[in-house]
Order: sequence, then C-alpha cells, then structure tokens
Amino acid sequence: MRTPLVMTLGMVLAPCGLLLTLTGTLTPGWRLVKGFLDQPVDVVLYQGLWDMCREQSSRERQCGQPDDLGYFAAEPVRVARGLTITSLAATALGLLLATLGVRCWQDEPHFALAGLSGVVLFAAGLLSLIPVSWYNHFLADRAVLPAQSSPVTVQVGYSLVLGYLGSCLLLLGGFSLALSFAPWCAERCRSCRKAPPGRARRSSISTVYVDWPEPALTPAIKYYSDGQHRPRPVQLGAASQRKVGFPMPRPPPKAYSNPVDVLDGEKAPDSHHGGSSRSTRSCGSTLPCDSDL
Repeated sequence: MRTPLVMTLGMVLAPCGLLLTLTGTLTPGWRLVKGFLDQPVDVVLYQGLWDMCREQSSRERQCGQPDDLGYFAAEPVRVARGLTITSLAATALGLLLATLGVRCWQDEPHFALAGLSGVVLFAAGLLSLIPVSWYNHFLADRAVLPAQSSPVTVQVGYSLVLGYLGSCLLLLGGFSLALSFAPWCAERCRSCRKAPPGRARRSSISTVYVDWPEPALTPAIKYYSDGQHRPRPVQLGAASQRKVGFPMPRPPPKAYSNPVDVLDGEKAPDSHHGGSSRSTRSCGSTLPCDSDL
C-alpha cells in the first residue's frame, strides 16, 4: 500500500517546522536595537531569548553582552523560554509517533497512531506560535521589553520570522497527519455495524412490536428458490414414501376376431336373395343354418 498523501505531507512539513523553530529559539535575533548616541552608527544590538550580541560592520559579532536594563527578566522573554522549550519537546514526541504510525517500511500504516502524532504536532505549533506572537505584540513597548529611549529604534529580528514560519509549518504538518483519523474512524464504524449486539435491547414504551402475518405467496413463488422449482410439501411427502413389493408382470393385450361377416348385407341383391331361398328351402326355416355359418 502506498503511503497516503496526508501522511507524506505531514512528514515533510513537521521536520521543517522543527528545524525553523529550533533555529529561532536558539539564535539571538528576536529584536534589533540600533541608533545609540554614544556608539558608532553602524552598531547593532541583537537581542534573543538566551543571549545578546553586538555587531559592527568593521568588527566581528560579539555575544555575551551585559544586560543592564533587565531585558532577560521581562515577562515575555521568560514565558517565551518556557513555551518554546515545551514546543520543541512536543515536536520531537510528535515526530516519533508519526514515524511509528506512518511505517513506510510496512504495507499498512497505523492510522490511529499517525492521527495522534498529528494532534501532538498541532499542539506543538500552537505552543510555538503563542510566545512569538506575544513577543511581537510588545516588541516596541519599552516598558515591557526594556530598551534605551529615543533616538534608539527597535525592529523585528530574523529569529522572530523563523519562529513564525516554524509554527505555521508545525500547524500544517500536524493538521495533515491528524487527517489520518478519517480512515481509522471509518473502519471502526464499519466494524461496529457488523458486530452483533452484546445484549438484547431493553424494551421501552416507545418500542412497538408488530407481528405481521406471512403474506400468502403463489405456488410459483412459494416453491421456487435457488433457480429451481421445489415440490410442494404434499408432493414431497408422497415422493418420500418408499414402495413395498415388486411389479407384477402384465399379460400382453389379446387380439379378438369376429367370425361373422359384417359385409354380408352389402352383397348384390341377386346373390343375396338366391342364397336366402336356398337356405330356406334346405333348412325349412328363415333362420340361417349351421352350414351357412
């Protein structure tokens, strides 16, 4: 069986989201601060969740800058640290479950496990999107995220953009994998319909049982099944009775012949009368004699 499209899409988007989220969490580029009065114009301060770096065009980047204004103690930074770490852990767990659920090395995937991994990855995307959005909301608020006053300017850093992209990819990948629940739910519904009920249904007032009489079918329909005509019960009982004895021989029919000439009266009148007178004279009676017969 080929791997479903939703699983393939989820397995591609989720690792990309993990990589972008991890990069945005670790890099010090959530906010760019520049325009310092007592420093060169090309000096830029990169602020992140774990470190601050100072960069100048003529020099290399220098990280580990001191936090004089209490930037790391700000509430958005502390909340973002906890939520991003939780998001990374949930993403790793979701990818592990997705690998076991998709099972590209086998014919049949585990749809329920793949769907569960999609739910976990979707939650990881939300956990990553919340701190990024909250930090971006208070980006220019110097009372919440401390920074020097004007003319110092603050801008969105590249880490914040990577966090947004990673969160969206995690959400899309998790949603795609969560669609694997559809085949699993359909299979469960089919099995529930086919399975016999565990116990008889309790009768209630709204349940009405009607004993409909069996319709009277014509013999052509009643005794016809499986493409064959079945004998009626009476015929079936008569045919099932075994006959006792053996057949008696029947004599051949006999042929009978009539000795009387039935065409005697159809002869010519002359011969008939002559013969009759002779018979009368010889026998002395009108009845035929034995010699004539």
